[in-house]
Amino acid sequence: MKVIFKYLKPFSFILVMCVALLFGQAISDLSLPNLMSDIVNVGIQQNGIEEQAPQAISENGLELIKLYMNENDKQVIEKSYTLVQPHSVQAKDYEKDYPLMKDQAIYVLTETDKTKLENVEKTYGKAAFAFMKHMQSMSPESGEAIDTTDSETGFADVDITEIYEMLPMLSMMPDEAFSDAIAASESADSMLQTQVGVGFIKLFYTELGTDLNAMQQSYILAKGMLMLLIALGGVAAAVLVGFFASRTAAGVAKQLRHDVFAKVESFSSKEFDQFSTASLITRTTNDVQQIQMLIVMGIRMMCYAPILGIGGIIMAVGKSVSLSWIIAAAVVVLIGLILVIFAAALPKFKMLQKLTDRINLVSRENLSGMMEIRAFGNQKHEEDRFEVANRNLRNTERFTQRAMAFMMPVMMLVMNLVTLVIVWVGGHAIAESTMQIGDMIAFMQYAMQIIMSFLMIAMMFIMVPRASVSAARIAEVLNTEPDIVDSKNQKKLWENVDKTKGVIKFNNVSFRYHGAESDVLQNISFTARPGETTAFIGSTGSGKSTLINLIPRFYDVTEGSIEIGGINIKDVSQHELREAIGYIPQKAVLFSGDIESNILYGKEDATATEIDKAIEVAQAKEFVDETEEGLQTAIAQGGGNVSGGQKQRLAIARALIKKPSIYIFDDSFSALDFKTDAALRKALKEYTSDATVFIVAQRVSTIMNAEQIIVLDAGKIVGKGTHQELIETCPEYREIAESQLAKEELS
Repeated sequence: MKVIFKYLKPFSFILVMCVALLFGQAISDLSLPNLMSDIVNVGIQQNGIEEQAPQAISENGLELIKLYMNENDKQVIEKSYTLVQPHSVQAKDYEKDYPLMKDQAIYVLTETDKTKLENVEKTYGKAAFAFMKHMQSMSPESGEAIDTTDSETGFADVDITEIYEMLPMLSMMPDEAFSDAIAASESADSMLQTQVGVGFIKLFYTELGTDLNAMQQSYILAKGMLMLLIALGGVAAAVLVGFFASRTAAGVAKQLRHDVFAKVESFSSKEFDQFSTASLITRTTNDVQQIQMLIVMGIRMMCYAPILGIGGIIMAVGKSVSLSWIIAAAVVVLIGLILVIFAAALPKFKMLQKLTDRINLVSRENLSGMMEIRAFGNQKHEEDRFEVANRNLRNTERFTQRAMAFMMPVMMLVMNLVTLVIVWVGGHAIAESTMQIGDMIAFMQYAMQIIMSFLMIAMMFIMVPRASVSAARIAEVLNTEPDIVDSKNQKKLWENVDKTKGVIKFNNVSFRYHGAESDVLQNISFTARPGETTAFIGSTGSGKSTLINLIPRFYDVTEGSIEIGGINIKDVSQHELREAIGYIPQKAVLFSGDIESNILYGKEDATATEIDKAIEVAQAKEFVDETEEGLQTAIAQGGGNVSGGQKQRLAIARALIKKPSIYIFDDSFSALDFKTDAALRKALKEYTSDATVFIVAQRVSTIMNAEQIIVLDAGKIVGKGTHQELIETCPEYREIAESQLAKEELS
C-alpha cells in the first residue's frame, strides 16, 4: 500500500479539502434527523412553541402557577417576569404577538441570562406538572378540571377561564394541600415536566390571543427551509467530493501507468525474462484500475464512513441513552458478519489478479499463434486450455460476488430488525412519556446511518485486499532495478575519436544468462572496423544473436569488455550508444500506423528525399509504389497486413534512415529471395561504406563477400577470416557452405 500513499502525496491538499467536505456532508446528514425531530416534536405536537417557559403570561396565569411553587421557585419566577401595563411604551413591542396587551396588563419574561433561563424553565415545568397532579388528586366534586388533564398530553381542549374560576378556591387552600403535588413534581421525569409545561403554555398563549396556527406554520416552514438548505449543502459537498475524488484517482492512475511504462522501457532483456508480457500488460491496466477504484471509493467511503458512524452514535445516544443497546447489538452483529466474510473472501481476492494474468497470457498466445493452431488442427486443445483459465477466473469471481451478494440482504435484514426493535421499545417509552415521537424517528434514522457506515466499511474491506495485491504487483515492477544502468562517470562515445574511424573490439567476452549454469559465450575476441562487414554464422543455438545483442547492451557481458573507439560501452550512456546503432532484429516488428510513420521511427525529422533513398536501398520501393496510397498505406499492429519479406525490408529502411555509425543485421535477410538479397547487399555496400556493419545470417551467400566472417559453435569462435580462408581452414564453415552452395560456388 506504500505505493498508493506515495502517489497520493502530490494530491495532499485536495485530500484535505475532500475530508473537510466530507465533514460538511456528514454534518448535513446528521443534522437532518434532528431537524425532522424538531418538526414533529415542536412544530406538530407543540404548535411551534420552542420555549419551555411562557414568554408572556396574564396576571391570573402567573398567580395560578405560583400556587404550585415553593418560596425559592416563586422568587425565581418573580425576578424573571416584569408586569407591562397596556398603552405603555413597552406594550407596543408586545401587542402584535399578544393582542390581550391592548386591554390588560401581562407579565413578560425579561430574563436573558442562559443559566437563569434554564432555571426558570425547570421551575415552570415543575409547577405545571404539580398543577396537573393536584387536579388529578382532587375529588370529582371539586370541579370539572379533573377531566381536562391527561398524564400524556398535559392539557387537551381546556378552557383557561374554567381553571381561573377555581382560582379563589385554590387560593384559600393551605400550603399543605399542594405539598404532595409539588413533591411529585420534584421527582418527575424532566421530559414529562416539559410536555405538561408546553401544554400549559398553549393555554396561556390562547388566552393572550396569540395565533398558534400561524406560530406552528411559521416554525415548520422555517425548519423546513433550514432542512432544504442543509440538504442542498450536503448534496453540493457530495458532488464536490465525487469530483475531486475522481480527479485524484484519475491523476494517480495516469502517473502510475506512466511510471510503470517508463520503468518497463528501462528494463533490460533480463527483466523481460522475469516478467511475462501478459503480466506487465495486466499490471499496467487492470492493476492500476483496481487502485483507481480504491482511491475513488476510499475517499468517498473510507473517510466518510467513520465520520458518519461516530457522529451517528453520538447523536443517537443524545436522543436516547435507553435505546443505545439496540445499536450496540446491531454493531456487534455487523462486525461479526464482516469478519466472517472478510476471512472467507480475502484469499480469493488475492488470487484474482494472478488468474487475470493467466487468462491474458492464454488469450495472447492464442491470438498470436492463430495460424499455427489452425495449421495443426489444435483449436479444441486451445479452447480447452482457455476454458480452464476462464473457469478458474469465473469461479473465483463468482465466489467473491456471492459473498458480496450474501452481505447485502443480511445487512438489510439487520437494518429492518433494528427498526422493528426501535419502534417496539420506543413505542413503550412514548407511552410512558419518557420519549417523544420525533426523537424516536430521529433515533431510527441515526441507527440506519450507523449501519450504512458499517456497510460502507465492509465494502472497503472487500476492495482493499484486491487493491493491495495490485499495489504490491505494481510496486514489484517499480522497485525492480534494471540490470543494465548507465555509469555515473559517463564518457562521450566520439569525444576523442573520429566518428568514421571508430573500431569495435570484443576483449575476451563471456556471457551467461541469469540463473544459467554455464556460459552461452566464452572468450569471444575480435575487432570490427568501419567500412568493413563482420558476419557471424553457425549452427542454431551457437550464440550468434546473443553475441550481437551485447553491442547495444540488451545484455551486459559477464566477463571481458566491449569497446567502441577505445571506450568501454558500459561507460557510455545507453541512449548515446543506441543512437549510434541501426538495429534490425531477427524478428522484424512494425508499429500500427502507416509505412511513412514506421520509417520515420528511425529519424523523426527525415526529409522526403531521405525516406525515398532508404526505401530504395532497402529494396522496398517497388512494393511501396505498387500500393494505392504509397507511403500512407496503413500498417496493422505488428505488421500483420504485409508479408515477411516486406516487413524485413521496411525494418531495414527504418534503420538505414538513421545513418548510424554501426549497423546490426540480425538474420534480417532470411525472408528475402536470392535476387532481392543480392540487390540489397549490393546497395548496402555503397550506402554503409563508412560504417561498421554486423550481419548475422544462416545463408552463406549473404555473407560470403564480408571482410570478416566469424564462425561460432557452442558459444566459441571456431573460425575467423574471409570466405575463402574459412573454406580452407574451418571444417564447420566448410560443412555449412557445402550444404548450401554448389561445388563451383565454393571457391
